[in-house]
Amino acid sequence: MLLVIDAGNTNIVFAVHDGTQWRGNWRLATSAQRTSDEYGVWLEVLLARAGISAREITRAVIGTVVPAALYHLRRLCREWFEAEPLVARAALDWGFQIKTANPEGVGADRLLNALAAHQHYQGPLVVVDFGTATTFDVVDETGAYIGGAISPGINLSIEALHQAAARLPRIGIGRPQMVIGRDTVPAMQSGIYWGYIGLIEGLLARIEGEFGARLKAIATGGLAPLFAEGTAKFTAIDPDLTLEGLRLLSMRNKPPSLPRDRARFLETD
Repeated sequence: MLLVIDAGNTNIVFAVHDGTQWRGNWRLATSAQRTSDEYGVWLEVLLARAGISAREITRAVIGTVVPAALYHLRRLCREWFEAEPLVARAALDWGFQIKTANPEGVGADRLLNALAAHQHYQGPLVVVDFGTATTFDVVDETGAYIGGAISPGINLSIEALHQAAARLPRIGIGRPQMVIGRDTVPAMQSGIYWGYIGLIEGLLARIEGEFGARLKAIATGGLAPLFAEGTAKFTAIDPDLTLEGLRLLSMRNKPPSLPRDRARFLETD
């Protein structure tokens, strides 16, 4: 079985694929200080609840935008599952061109989304990922990644609004019943939600205009279903697109081998 690890700025998602279907996925708050043993104990319990033995995990793949977390995630794979993880990076075989000025500077999550989106939906398309940042990534008809746009995520905007304005409370995310809020909290909820809908629709229109052709719009990330309620721009909602990208990447690349000596085993490269 394949252990898939998607480490984002806010959450780390662990998932297992048995070659036919996903057997389960679990989330944990991202912390660069959490050790491989902490991950291992937590994950082993969840795997057991899903009827999966650690011995059944034979391969692992990691995609991360948090370099500080990679060391402990790699040790988790090596020490708890005896598998050397494939780490997503631009130098691997993606099956498509990365047409940016600095391919190594593109976040792994953006490339993974592009890979999975083209595989399942065919380009040209744009992937909108609602994470810590809200990203817009464009894939042409050949599957090549050609760039995109990055805007602050909605949680960052809510937190900034609360911290910068003394009398504005911290609010939850939800679709408001009315655009014109009759009190402070409803007004904030309206501005956040419909403001983001405006951002989504505006950027998609500008990206499509610059690209010069109609683009499918694929939404992913935990908040994708919520924002899809407020706009008809999305062709499909696929919350697990990044996990699928990691699975596809692992199929395209040869699994690395475990280091033979202990010193190399504990390196952070």
